[in-house]
Amino acid sequence: MTTEILAVEAADVVRAGQPGTDRTDWWRDAVIYQIYIRSFADADGDGVGDLAGIRSRLPYLADLGVDALWITPFFTSPMADFGYDVADYRAVDPVFGDLDDFRALLADAHARALRVIVDLVPNHTSDRHAWFVEALAAPAGSPARDRYIFREGRGAHGELPPNDWESVFGGPAWTRTTDPDGTPGQWYLHLFAPEQPDLNWDLEEVRAEFLDVLRFWLDLGVDGFRIDVAHGLVKAPGLPDVGRADHVEMIGNAVLPFFDQDGVHEIYRAWRLLLDSYPGGRIGAAEAWAPTPERLANYVRPDELHQAFNFDYLGQPFEAGALRAAIDHSLATAGSVGAPSTWVLSNHDMKRHVTRYGGGAAGRARARAAALLMLALPGSAYVYQGEELGLPEVLDIPVEFLVDPQGIQSGDPAKGRDGCRVPLPWSGAEPPFGFGPAGSTASWLPAPAAWSGLTVAAQTGDPDSVLELYRSALALRRQLPELGAETDGSRLTWLPSPGPVLMFRRGEEFVCTVNTGSDAVTLPVPGTLLLGSAPVAVAGGQLTLPADTAAWWRV
Repeated sequence: MTTEILAVEAADVVRAGQPGTDRTDWWRDAVIYQIYIRSFADADGDGVGDLAGIRSRLPYLADLGVDALWITPFFTSPMADFGYDVADYRAVDPVFGDLDDFRALLADAHARALRVIVDLVPNHTSDRHAWFVEALAAPAGSPARDRYIFREGRGAHGELPPNDWESVFGGPAWTRTTDPDGTPGQWYLHLFAPEQPDLNWDLEEVRAEFLDVLRFWLDLGVDGFRIDVAHGLVKAPGLPDVGRADHVEMIGNAVLPFFDQDGVHEIYRAWRLLLDSYPGGRIGAAEAWAPTPERLANYVRPDELHQAFNFDYLGQPFEAGALRAAIDHSLATAGSVGAPSTWVLSNHDMKRHVTRYGGGAAGRARARAAALLMLALPGSAYVYQGEELGLPEVLDIPVEFLVDPQGIQSGDPAKGRDGCRVPLPWSGAEPPFGFGPAGSTASWLPAPAAWSGLTVAAQTGDPDSVLELYRSALALRRQLPELGAETDGSRLTWLPSPGPVLMFRRGEEFVCTVNTGSDAVTLPVPGTLLLGSAPVAVAGGQLTLPADTAAWWRV
């Protein structure tokens, strides 16, 4: 691998996402690192990652070169869905620490110029939340039940669910309650697990409560919120049937009465007013699935949220035509509302892209190339913990260790999410690879022994490692004024190239070349090689770009 880091004075390049700047639009080009808290770093040796563990690894994240951290939920929770079932939105679950631990983490992160984004879950609460406990004890039609979506069942005796909606985790999206006298009662809606009842966002009390939750964390100093199921808060009037089965397969592809309803945008306009009332550029990032990129762009209009995850791009195969079409459409639709595109390759709900791209040596090569492609595109990028180590999906977790409700409910472990949530390997030759303190062997999910060569310690200093590739790419991204947010001087311009090759210019002096084909291609040398995902050959003015390889060039 060839790397040349340009000597650019810090004063010459001031990018919005660069730590140490006070730009309020930092989010337009920031690289944000997703921390799945249970699996990042364990400070107390109980086998579960925690806030103190994150704090201990802040030097690693600062050295990696990211601009901000997104931390998955750490609020009080029974952990039916590992934190995405919240019982108290203003408290830290003891398994992760306490509010003082969070304050200390936030202070240390800010001291290192790392911003912190917390994960908010507004579509549903835990069934242990005080509101839902009160609702179950209250009669039908009571104000307590009105905070959720309770309905009478269909059928002669109310024995059938109110409609045909399906849970994302499988099975019906409705569970029937039992009245105090032991007789069957109303049904309540849960688009995810039964332990995650959906809130009624038509109720003003619910809206006011979450504005207050936002204020609580903003007052502590957080820099923004990732909004879980941002597309799900409002349901179609009357809760109509979908009319067919396999609803999960329709998410992001078709209009559904429980997702992406127009009413969600009124909620986010109110949130944007609140976010803008705080200094420093506080942001909202939507996890939103919509049937078209145009619908997705609605979430990032100037008076709504700042970012929306680009799942259309994440879902593309490593193939030039598909990737270019997704890039073009994403830039056009986000640009139509003045927003940046937000690129992502993996997260805690999706199979890791090393595996999606074929696994083994080919999958690793494609993942390396995909990283350089993503980090060269206009806008902001998200890095899921472990992708900078080239981690694959763990597909052979023993059945007795599976814990994800999505996999358990489906009856197919391969459909679960445990495989992308295995704790990070930090050091050592044996699992759990330094996940906890010295001497600790506890780990809430088992790591494969084969990861001994993928640890942070094993890859640090190895110029051919995935980790050093990410460090080099993120350093260059900071230094090169063309990269990051798209401006008049840094627009993406496609250059002529053979079928399996993507080749584009950013501004006047940066070129990215990506060969997605199975054979090497020969091209005119675009300029001086800055960074390659694999070795490339330059001779006689010609470039030989191997299969599954990307390279950055200075013209």
